[in-house]
Amino acid sequence: MKYGFIGCGNMGGAIARALSQATKDIAVSDRSGRAAVLATELGIAYTDNAHIADECDVIFLGVKPHMMKDVLLPLQPKLGLRKPLLITMAAGLTIDTIEGFAGVRLPVIRIMPNTPTAIGKGVIPYCANDRVADEMLQHWLRDMQHCGLLDALEERLIDAASALSGSGPAYMYVFLEALADGAVACGIPRAKAMEYAAMTMAGAAEMYLNSHRHPGASKDAVCSPGGSTIAGIRALEQHGFRAAAMDCVIAACERNKELGKG
Repeated sequence: MKYGFIGCGNMGGAIARALSQATKDIAVSDRSGRAAVLATELGIAYTDNAHIADECDVIFLGVKPHMMKDVLLPLQPKLGLRKPLLITMAAGLTIDTIEGFAGVRLPVIRIMPNTPTAIGKGVIPYCANDRVADEMLQHWLRDMQHCGLLDALEERLIDAASALSGSGPAYMYVFLEALADGAVACGIPRAKAMEYAAMTMAGAAEMYLNSHRHPGASKDAVCSPGGSTIAGIRALEQHGFRAAAMDCVIAACERNKELGKG
């Protein structure tokens, strides 16, 4: 299959990088010039939206929700003629909305990727309409294997998944930076503090993925009675850490739904 990307921002670019490990039959376009730089870096084609609609079997739509209608409207005749597979990653926009903007019933997959996709550590929940043939879906999943975890999910849960895994790297960066700031305040040099914090977060996550042991049990195993770790946990609880973490996901989910309403 020939792949096309209309829009190559953070998410689109991340997927293009990972996908290029499976195939170089990729064309990219955008209005900012970032796609041209990416095309040169990855050894893929740089073109325009019309050419992608004419030539590509699978088209990733990496544009903002409020721009989607204006991007698809001029492509309606080409999309109606060829009926390519559209992959949308626009927050809040349903499959039905994308079909409405395209002006034709055609195969659509809705995804919510995150930026670690670029290094093969992404999480990509997806859902597909009934016009996506199983053979087409399986081919796409094989080509996307370098992206990380792809997991089928009901469309009604996509906004929530996006609020967790799609926005999640930003939450992790805030926590990572805060941990490092605390270490710096205690005398650790900045570079070492950042490295220690990042490796600690990655290691804890890897241990969970390997064992699926409840995080509470793993936390308890580190907290000696009267020790320093439980003192740190107490400080987190005093400042509402759990509630803040929950609320950030809920707020992002609600915002995704608002974006879908235009």
